[in-house]
Amino acid sequence: MSRPIAARGRFTLLLTPLLLGLALTLPPGPPAHAAAAPGGSGRPAASADSYWSPQRMRAAEPAAVTRSSKTRPPAAGPTPPPSHPFDGLPQVGTFFWTDGSNTGRFCGGTVVRSPHRDLVVSAAHCLRSPDPKRHLSFVPQYHDGLKPHGIYPVDRIYLDQRYYDLGTNAGARWDYAVVRLAAREDGAEVETVTGGFDLLPYPGYDHRNVRLIGYPGNSDTSHPKPLDCTSSTHRYTSTDPAAPGNFLEIACAGYIGGTSGGPFLVRDFTGYALIGVIGGYHTGGDFPDVSYSSYFTGDALALYLHAVRGDTPAGPRRSPPSK
Repeated sequence: MSRPIAARGRFTLLLTPLLLGLALTLPPGPPAHAAAAPGGSGRPAASADSYWSPQRMRAAEPAAVTRSSKTRPPAAGPTPPPSHPFDGLPQVGTFFWTDGSNTGRFCGGTVVRSPHRDLVVSAAHCLRSPDPKRHLSFVPQYHDGLKPHGIYPVDRIYLDQRYYDLGTNAGARWDYAVVRLAAREDGAEVETVTGGFDLLPYPGYDHRNVRLIGYPGNSDTSHPKPLDCTSSTHRYTSTDPAAPGNFLEIACAGYIGGTSGGPFLVRDFTGYALIGVIGGYHTGGDFPDVSYSSYFTGDALALYLHAVRGDTPAGPRRSPPSK
């Protein structure tokens, strides 16, 4: 069972200054836990703002679609809580980019508190591909083709090296990414504009009230608004030997392909804390009524610290490690 809410809030308040202090004093480490943004640093904000018109954002497709459109069989459990569309939160938004075939893609992300006010957490499976990512940018609180807080080009992406080496299944325990953003065209950093949430490692698995936000998208919808749902989380131990590990599991209806990278949020004294992102087991789940997240451990904290420090990113190895 996870900590009581009040205790967890006190823990977060104590932990956040400690994380920031460590980030500023930690000597640069090896790039084993840092992954470079494919294609180099982000484009200037003015160019990104010009490129990502409402039409292009609406036409973008999910980074990866692995979920069935069918709900789980009734025997699998009770009816999950419903989700509903809303205009979103300033701290939660969408990454947009074009892939090697010039197709627009998107994936969710959440602004987290950091010393330089420029970090967003997303799912690693969205950003792992070595395919060139052009016009890679983040739009906070994207909805209805709008950029209410501007647009922020991506500077660097940090993934755990094991996720690169093992892939989306065997590496499912490390399906999270920390992304460093460049400033908006007027020089403002993203967290200064939107605020941010605490990143909470080792949050426990069992929470009664978790807010799940995700941006849906498939051939029938243009993901005009994000989905919102509140439900409970539990530990799920994978029974798939190809994707081992323990994951956060949450039942919320309607989280179809495209919701990857969306946050698992719990209340704390500072607002919300981020305890997971849609991903992990089978890149977030096989059905739209049950979603998963990798469990945040010290490995997630290491990515955060490397991103704050701006350590040299690593990337896909030239040849896969021997089996």
